[in-house]
Amino acid sequence: MTVAEQLSALSAILAQRSIHSLFQPIMRLSEQRVFGHEALSRGPSNSPLHAPLNLFTIARQAGCLTELEAACRESACRRFSEQQLQGLLFLNVSPESLLEPDYPSGQPLKLLEQVGLAPSRVVIELTEHTPTDDFQLLSNALHHYRDMGFSIAIDDLGAGYSSLRLWSELRPEYVKIDRHFIDGIHRDPLKREFVGSILQIARASKAQVIAEGIELAEELAVLVDMGVDLVQGYLLGRPQELGVRESRGLPVSTSVRLAEQPTVQLNATIGQLLELFGRHQHLDALQVVDSEGRACGLIHRYALPVPAIGPAQATRQAVSG
Repeated sequence: MTVAEQLSALSAILAQRSIHSLFQPIMRLSEQRVFGHEALSRGPSNSPLHAPLNLFTIARQAGCLTELEAACRESACRRFSEQQLQGLLFLNVSPESLLEPDYPSGQPLKLLEQVGLAPSRVVIELTEHTPTDDFQLLSNALHHYRDMGFSIAIDDLGAGYSSLRLWSELRPEYVKIDRHFIDGIHRDPLKREFVGSILQIARASKAQVIAEGIELAEELAVLVDMGVDLVQGYLLGRPQELGVRESRGLPVSTSVRLAEQPTVQLNATIGQLLELFGRHQHLDALQVVDSEGRACGLIHRYALPVPAIGPAQATRQAVSG
């Protein structure tokens, strides 16, 4: 297909708003429920621009990236609202679109009002495909969206040109580890070291880590052992037009593994926590349960407070989830 034909197909897609929105679930392990959905966009099934790589590449070349992303956001928000999906909606936005002088900064909020979604349920997920030079301008733009109630996520951490600096400069609420470091993590000690380092930085910056691209139960088992709580990938659910409307169980092997791991009560003492972590050196986190045995969060090895804090209060402060 010639470039002219691709540009013509793109023009038709934008004019007709013929974008298909798919939703991939993000699961919270500690509560075994759907935490949110990432919206993924496709062109018409009979179009050479059906694949997202082709669609966004030609839009970038044609200078229509901002317009295409706006159409994708509109489709995703409407479909998410119509299906009454649970949790948060993660919307992909490129930094280069946010930095365009004519970027319609008030458009997302207006769209959410039309479809009946609160900004607090939407996460702007920065997807970096080209170098970002003006960090200050990007930070200003994202602070503007934070002020409106949106949260921020950095996608593909470790793969972009400047993802670590973006994390340092923007202090996002969520970071998504690039699937390269998840693929085969059960066989690669270096990948486990990388993910472990990311988890430590996340605790210091109060960011939540999402591991994406999980396809094998063995990969998920390692992440569970390391204390990763938010997960995404084909093993948990493929992108589809109908999102997950109700919470569902995790894969059997994961549920069994979670059940076999030690748990702590909300009123556990510091001494009890230290003893459990001492007996289970491979664990980076322990599951916390209430008086009825229901999971209510995770307590991380490196998040234990100083002994001066009371035991019940200390446990609650160190719990995530």
